[in-house]
Amino acid sequence: MTKHPYQLVLPAERTTSVVFSSPHSGCAYPRSFLHQTVLDEHTVRSSEDAFVDQLFADAQAFGAPLISAQVPRAYVDLNRSHEELDPAVITGVARGAHNPRVSSGLGVIPRVVANGRAIYRGKITRHEAQLRLSTYWFPYHDTLQALLDDSLSAFGEAILIDCHSMPHEAISALDRTPGGRPEVILGDRFGASAHCEIVDQITAAFKRAGFRVAHNAPFAGAYITQHYGRPSRGQHAIQIEIDRSLYMNEQLIRPNRNFDNFRRTLRGVIAEICRIGHRRIPMAAE
Repeated sequence: MTKHPYQLVLPAERTTSVVFSSPHSGCAYPRSFLHQTVLDEHTVRSSEDAFVDQLFADAQAFGAPLISAQVPRAYVDLNRSHEELDPAVITGVARGAHNPRVSSGLGVIPRVVANGRAIYRGKITRHEAQLRLSTYWFPYHDTLQALLDDSLSAFGEAILIDCHSMPHEAISALDRTPGGRPEVILGDRFGASAHCEIVDQITAAFKRAGFRVAHNAPFAGAYITQHYGRPSRGQHAIQIEIDRSLYMNEQLIRPNRNFDNFRRTLRGVIAEICRIGHRRIPMAAE
């Protein structure tokens, strides 16, 4: 497995304040981890946002960078705080205040994958957990913040698009939602992580492409939107969740026959989102 924690694709020229991030698309599993886990190599992939990095790869064509995980979510979750350590899976970690993500086994070093299936027989050491964080978590977030700082400097604002996918079954309960089951859910922490004007423009871009869009339920955004969304400072963060069944066979974890068509449709949405970030800092009068 490569020790590089992420792949960074930069445009020839940054022409937009938008930055795309795909923290759950990593699929490079360490051999040692595959020996540790009680899951088979297929089941352990169930919590991946498989192919999301490929879906958003066209960002560079519209002047925006894309940073995507190489490390898989089951190994270290980049959409969690580095402090969200689970005493049930890491030795030497004191039990802290109640954290629903950690309690459910979805801390920064996950205890379970999709449907609550345990990853390990026992625990890993605190040293191993810290090594994963220093090798993968911190470099990813240091680079992500640097990209946002570059946007703030060049454009006066930064718009982070946090790219994810959701299992089709996760939204099955929304079948009776007015307008039909959503295909895309935008999360802005109920207005706390991004200006409503930006969220409205992203919503409109998806709707023009023919998608059914909902907001914040059941996914309002996790650590990345919470941590990086600072609209009062001109730094906005919006989470995008896309129904996996639109472009992949979820059981086989393979692109389906609609994958190429879906990616072409999404390319138009990406272009519109990037245009939102074309506002530049006005030149100061001399």
